[in-house]
Amino acid sequence: MSSSATLLQFEPFSSAVTSTFWHALSKNKIDLYKLDDSLVDINGYYSTGHLQGKSGDTSSTAAGTNDEAVPARLCVGDDAFGGKYVTRSAHAWNVNAIMDVNKPIALERQPTYTFSAPGFLKNTNTIEEFKGIDKAKLLKDVSNRIWDDITSGKALDQPELLTRFLLLTFADLKKYKFYYWFAFPALLPPEPIKITAVRNISAVFPAINPTRTTADIFGALSNTIAQSGSAFFLVKQNTNGDITVGKLSEWDRFWEGLNEDKRMVAFADPSALASNPGWPLRNLLVQLKKRWNVGRIKVLCFRETPGKGDVSRSIVIDVDMPGSFGDDVPKSVGWEKNTAGKLGPRLADLAPLMDPTRLADTAVDLNLKLMRWRIMPSLQLEKISETKCLLLGSGTLGCYVARGLMAWGIRHITFVDNGRVSFSNPVRQPLLNFEDCLEGGKPKAVAAAENLKKVYPGVNATAHVLSIPMPGHPIESKTRSDVEALAKLIEEHDAVFLLTDSREARWLPTVLGAASGKIVINSALGFDTFLVMRHGMRVQKDESSQADGLNLGCYFCNDVVAPADSLSDRTLDQQCTVTRPGLSAMASASAVELMVSLVNHEHGPYAAADSTKAPSEPTSLPLGLVPHQIRGFLTHFTNLLVVGHSYEKCTACSGTVLYEYKKRGSDFIVDALKSPEWLEELTGLQKLKEESEDVDVEWDADGEDDFED
Repeated sequence: MSSSATLLQFEPFSSAVTSTFWHALSKNKIDLYKLDDSLVDINGYYSTGHLQGKSGDTSSTAAGTNDEAVPARLCVGDDAFGGKYVTRSAHAWNVNAIMDVNKPIALERQPTYTFSAPGFLKNTNTIEEFKGIDKAKLLKDVSNRIWDDITSGKALDQPELLTRFLLLTFADLKKYKFYYWFAFPALLPPEPIKITAVRNISAVFPAINPTRTTADIFGALSNTIAQSGSAFFLVKQNTNGDITVGKLSEWDRFWEGLNEDKRMVAFADPSALASNPGWPLRNLLVQLKKRWNVGRIKVLCFRETPGKGDVSRSIVIDVDMPGSFGDDVPKSVGWEKNTAGKLGPRLADLAPLMDPTRLADTAVDLNLKLMRWRIMPSLQLEKISETKCLLLGSGTLGCYVARGLMAWGIRHITFVDNGRVSFSNPVRQPLLNFEDCLEGGKPKAVAAAENLKKVYPGVNATAHVLSIPMPGHPIESKTRSDVEALAKLIEEHDAVFLLTDSREARWLPTVLGAASGKIVINSALGFDTFLVMRHGMRVQKDESSQADGLNLGCYFCNDVVAPADSLSDRTLDQQCTVTRPGLSAMASASAVELMVSLVNHEHGPYAAADSTKAPSEPTSLPLGLVPHQIRGFLTHFTNLLVVGHSYEKCTACSGTVLYEYKKRGSDFIVDALKSPEWLEELTGLQKLKEESEDVDVEWDADGEDDFED
């Protein structure tokens, strides 16, 4: 506690503007505002004050002597233009009991643990107008609105109006330079406000009830404020030690039976300084003085590290407010200083970023860079993003896999499919829409590639309308050219995803992928089960290749028959992929994550297969386990990690098959396609079955496991 009264000083706001805000302003200037320079409603937000270590860690456990107070920032982003005010029924913190849900509050995209600040944008048409505009009048106009909100009582129901701000701009859209100047209007009191005491929150709210610790009290306070969603409120401690929070509009009723010296107002304080509250308190104190002629009051400067529940930086100050207001509007201050510490505008030069595609490049990679920065320093983002992926199948699995790959920063995605979009597809396949079904339907691969570019124009998405030759199916005149085209595509890519709707369609790419030493990821669906697996490598690249990675099996290693025609003579339910709707997204996500884990592994696709561990058991790799097979069971919401070894008589990846393909090329493939039985003879499966005839064994003629595609 200070020994004598001193003048109360406030930490001013500092502005923080995202580059996406300027892009949104540019678009609005061209499409909406044109030459109209009238005030436009925008929205900003701020968080409560907290400390940040030099490492960037804001957790309370990391706090140290070198930690610094995070500046009191008022932020605006592209969501600032979401509509003058937005009325909605829930705050990001679940507003319910305390706040009036019909009042204007924060925009839908406002980050959690932040508080809304409504503002005005004044966008001028020329740099001369920007420089010569009457800034004193602009500040006075906004200040008058705040005063009117106080005197009319509007600010009681909508206390965020006390934090109105002004943003003066000029957008040079040819050069993508933006001149701007923020003002945070603060009404001046009739006489200087003094501070008589400063105490930490823990010294003000004792644990009266032995069963309620101080931590319990602070936790309850934090939860109540979170639910209110308001930056300004009333606080009192009950006889049992609990803290009650009320709205400013409840002033008279809230204080019934409580002495004036026990009254306390509170606000979400953006300052983290030891004894200086943040800028929003200025207008709150003016409201108290004008509305109720408050002379002395305790103020809780509520500060919480976002998402951490740490309120230890909160302080309680005792203030003395002499004098009284008349009817005239008081003077105000509030123009922000520039980076040089002088009153003047700032400049944002975004020429390298303001092209929407280039801006998207920066935005879409942000989450990945934050992952590497804060959580996984060993994450090889460049290696992941450079991986060229070939998607064989552009249906439900293909669409979901493509979205997952793009989210990981992969920019080279190729679709292969020979089907057309039907009316049943768009609801299940997120890259297809109703228009793609019209006039007989677009080719699936083409539609998927086009729509992926609409999601992110920077992706290199291409399409190939191609039939994958299958064993047991009729040989056509273009079969050989299809084989050669598919072999070329596989050779040009780093990872191949097998996402087709039949088992035999996976045989040829399995052979080609094994022969080329490519990563092959297989995903197959049942009704409520799925299989995701990586094929073992068959080509040893260098001495670092691990034996376990070479000995892992492929999709066909468990078969005792060659793949054959499974599509003919199917009933309607067999012709369609009948699965639980959420299954494909789960399987696709697992397939993408498995591929990324392989790419990021020090041994790459030669990595040994991991088996199941308890979720609480730590892993040595940044992305966790790298299994061979993931078998998911949606009925039990369970995944099993299975390891299957290669089979010397496998009809797709055995040494015999790869040797024949290397020696004869497409001639071997055509012979195998003509007669699956010949493939069984070549690999020794037929002889194995003949030798087993004396044993009472029933062979599965279809060679299928529990998973259908």
